[in-house]
Amino acid sequence: MPTIQFRAGLLHPKNWGSWCLFGVWWLISQLPFSVLLSLGESIGLLAFKFTSSRKSIAERNIELCFPNLNPQERHKMVRDNFINLGIALMEIGIAWWWSKKRFSRLVEIEGAENLTNVSKNGVLLLGIHYTTLEIGAAAATTAYDKVDGMYRAHGNPVYDFLQARGRVSKSCGNSRVFERKDVRGCLKALRNGRALWYGPDQDYGLGSGLFAPFFGIQAATVNATARFAQMSGAAIVPFTHIRLSGTKGYKVTFYPALNNFPVGDDLEDATAINKLIEEFILLKPEQYLWVHRRFKTRPEGEKDFYSP
Repeated sequence: MPTIQFRAGLLHPKNWGSWCLFGVWWLISQLPFSVLLSLGESIGLLAFKFTSSRKSIAERNIELCFPNLNPQERHKMVRDNFINLGIALMEIGIAWWWSKKRFSRLVEIEGAENLTNVSKNGVLLLGIHYTTLEIGAAAATTAYDKVDGMYRAHGNPVYDFLQARGRVSKSCGNSRVFERKDVRGCLKALRNGRALWYGPDQDYGLGSGLFAPFFGIQAATVNATARFAQMSGAAIVPFTHIRLSGTKGYKVTFYPALNNFPVGDDLEDATAINKLIEEFILLKPEQYLWVHRRFKTRPEGEKDFYSP
């Protein structure tokens, strides 16, 4: 699969408005890091002040996953989460459009050897949906020259193009991108010794998964992590990307490859992955993407967690 190619159709007049908006976004992203953090925090706080469905989802998720927190503590976590969501908007511009040299000054990388030690078999980078997702994707391509990107197709063709290209913008030039439904392409890349980011922490229903405990609650969990490992022989290397306090930047950690995984039992494998995801969330719970309806799929007869 070739690197992302520019198409003449992207210059159609119907896309001019999108190009203008992204042009403004590009200009803003060139500001100093401290200014971008302040701007993102302001955007997050403004969004937090208004009632919205996403805010309600975040409140409900945090209530379910952290039942021991009192109302004031939950309120603070939701507020902090929206601040991180605002900053995440600025981080998209940083990850996509900053130079590799400028970007690298912000990122501390640990455990890169855990990628190279298993590279011959291919690597499935097991990540989660932190609000720093774009930073993590960019950092992975700077740490290892065989990382390919993954993205979810967007309805806006300009955004689709910029997202796909942005996720491999810090690579050495030989990285590719795959739409997340392109299972065949992903497997081929892994079998060829490539590394590919994969986040198994969202609710995609039971079409490709099963119920497994997540923070003590039955949650629809994809079993693709085990399937990819079984079908490709790839190693599963977990990694995290945490925003540090103030203007210290980011810490990206690649952990040793999982041992004895998969074991061949779908429930046991899914439970092990969910347990790892919980541990990663607890590193910085306010930086997780709580606005996703993680528990939208319920066992038969069980009430919808997100109904008003």
